[in-house]
Amino acid sequence: MPARPGKAALFEQLAADGITHMFGNPGTVEQGFLDLTDSSATEYVLTLHEGVAVAMADGYARAAQRPAVVQLHSGVGLGNGIGLLYQAKRGGSPLVTLVGEAGVRYDAMDAQMAADLVAMAEPVTKYATRVVDPGSVLRVLRRAVKIAMTPPRGPVLVVLPADVLDQITTEDAVPTVVPSTRTAAEPSEVARAAQLLREGEHPLILMGDGVAASAAQRELTDVAELLGAPVWGVNHSEVNMDTTHPLYAGQLGHMFGEDSAAVVRDADSVLIVGTYVFPEVFPRLDNPFRKDARIVHVDLDSYEIAKNHPVDLGLAADPKLTLAALAAELRARGAVPAAASPRPVPAAAPDTPMEHFARELARQAPEHLAYFDEALTASGPLARHLPPRVPGRFLQTRGGSLGVGIPGALGMKLARPDLRVIGFTGDGGSMYTIQALWTAARHQIGAGFVICNNRRYRLLDLNIEQYWREQGLEPHAHPAAFDLSRPDIRFADLARSLGVEGMRVERPEQVECAVRRLLTHDGPFLVDLITE
Repeated sequence: MPARPGKAALFEQLAADGITHMFGNPGTVEQGFLDLTDSSATEYVLTLHEGVAVAMADGYARAAQRPAVVQLHSGVGLGNGIGLLYQAKRGGSPLVTLVGEAGVRYDAMDAQMAADLVAMAEPVTKYATRVVDPGSVLRVLRRAVKIAMTPPRGPVLVVLPADVLDQITTEDAVPTVVPSTRTAAEPSEVARAAQLLREGEHPLILMGDGVAASAAQRELTDVAELLGAPVWGVNHSEVNMDTTHPLYAGQLGHMFGEDSAAVVRDADSVLIVGTYVFPEVFPRLDNPFRKDARIVHVDLDSYEIAKNHPVDLGLAADPKLTLAALAAELRARGAVPAAASPRPVPAAAPDTPMEHFARELARQAPEHLAYFDEALTASGPLARHLPPRVPGRFLQTRGGSLGVGIPGALGMKLARPDLRVIGFTGDGGSMYTIQALWTAARHQIGAGFVICNNRRYRLLDLNIEQYWREQGLEPHAHPAAFDLSRPDIRFADLARSLGVEGMRVERPEQVECAVRRLLTHDGPFLVDLITE
């Protein structure tokens, strides 16, 4: 390989790995390699805030099932992106984050923006390192891609000092090899799992996004049907099972452990697959399962197996292969799919503005519609009228960070240009990353956006009401800190100022037109939907 600066070799390595986009916000210490972006095969997607860059990359990586590259600026830029890196870590998104730095030669100066970038990133990444020799730039980049993509996937960080990238390297740029972890549990352990799960009279399955990562949706459904077990989503933000299936029971809550305890307390045989238990903000500290419950946990992330609560059998193995083997073993033991009871007809939902909008969107929806859901308290109507069914057509926020709805949809659209993508978010959540609309306009990313505007942090209203009940406090006015109505945010006007067409919907008769424009507009389009 001919000698060339590390900054040029960097783009050769990205090309060798088929990485077509770099999501970033530039800074001075990265100017050397950013000077080469216009002539590289990797498109630089310019964002106006580091959180937008990370959230776009997160949506892209999830939709493409490939690594996504983020560029952040030194200590202050990394600091701005940490909240969304936390989201990526909790969700297992394979992000490769490149952070610039002034140079190794300045280490002793304690200059402006100097920080221990690796130490800053370690709590929110799977792996963090710093390149200090030009002969290892590409080696470290390949290691980062490999670690990000090897299950359990997650974000990694590489610090790139400017003076290291300016020096010459002769490393070869070759594709990264990601090791296969497609390993099934050994037959005797599968047989034991089948025995344990068949012993109970009240079986239950808890599933998470490890199912989607393994493409094990069909195998999970087979096992559920053979056990006759209702399936609940735990860390469940992708299509892990067709949510219209009679055995799909819904999602557990993400705030309070009592919600999960109410679901699992009667189960005497439990299969946990592709998730950790339990992900609430306020989980139960005691074991919510029956003392005599037989519990089998299947996950490629061995750290999560029996992390919080004991299990009878833990299988650190690929969900797809292991569930297929488990289904075969259950059939060999005489299990047959039970006739599924029809799903109960849900009570009619109040015809709220969000209900009306979701119903109309379902009526007009093209076959290739996909959506990113950060609607939070307004998500119910979406699940009723646009139930997630097809893998790759639905992503939901995860990890607790706000602001992923708009940039996540943009990343999803870049990864899947064949889909009509819509991002749903709230008025509060959208303002964390509203700058993403400018990126949508600049790069003409034809996604749609719906801001569910109730002029409040409504989730905080609901959570503090729960707190009042737990503390025995009388209900009273919600804190003024949760109110977003003064002054009123005019999102359609704000969108237009950032180059995106928009429409405010305040009356039912406006909904049909708004949905039509959302689905047919050439380019990005935003609907400001007043929900209360």
